[in-house]
Amino acid sequence: MTYLILYLLLGAVAGVLAGLLGIGGGLVIVPMLTFVFTAQGMAHDIILHVALGTSLASIMFTSLSSMRSHHRHGAVIWPVVFRITPGILVGTFTGTWIAAMLSTNFLKGFFGCFLLYVATQMLMGIKPKPTRDIPGTAGIFAAGSIIGIFSSLVGIGGGTLSVPFLTWCNTKIHRAIGTSAAIGLPIAVAGTLGYIINGLGAEGLRPLSLGFVDIKVLFGLVAASVLTAPLGARLAHSLPIDKLKRIFALLLYVVGTRMILSVFF
Repeated sequence: MTYLILYLLLGAVAGVLAGLLGIGGGLVIVPMLTFVFTAQGMAHDIILHVALGTSLASIMFTSLSSMRSHHRHGAVIWPVVFRITPGILVGTFTGTWIAAMLSTNFLKGFFGCFLLYVATQMLMGIKPKPTRDIPGTAGIFAAGSIIGIFSSLVGIGGGTLSVPFLTWCNTKIHRAIGTSAAIGLPIAVAGTLGYIINGLGAEGLRPLSLGFVDIKVLFGLVAASVLTAPLGARLAHSLPIDKLKRIFALLLYVVGTRMILSVFF
């Protein structure tokens, strides 16, 4: 019961931050689940895999809510979503297959470095300059594949990568964010399916696990995050977002550094 309450709180925090700062809940969920699973004594070899798989499964539900909201505001460029989805599906599923072959320590280091990258991006306000249009079929498939691979390796909905890509392609920021929210759904679906298939029969899985997706944890995360994400979106209109992003970036530096150090100590 204690850990269920913890999962609910984690989901609530992830939901608020996702709505407030426009970041993927996976940036919060994955490292926190890693620390919780370690404290619970989960088999070391599968800790990151279960954290990543469960994070992506939770994003399936939260992305639906986010996508509907952005669609109502006309901020989703559906032709781009449909064109990039094949590459997203291939890349995300491939990423889960790659992750299944990697060690927990490697994934910890990779995720820690990714957190440092995101923190730097947020702290410095780094944004790509719009220099070109959306690429053709081959180009957008390649872009979708790359976004999908990295998203599945770090358990996020892809906004950290797809928003800069769309902005670089001369897409206005609010439409880039809305379109990215829609792209998050196929990433989450393909990623969840991949982590389920690649985790079937893995040693050390707990009861109520479906491959690398822990159903009990998923329930706690989703039950809270779906309710709190709209709250975060409302708060975004009344709080100093730039200042909050800088504070959160510093938190990501701490968490990312700790994850990297845990590989060696």
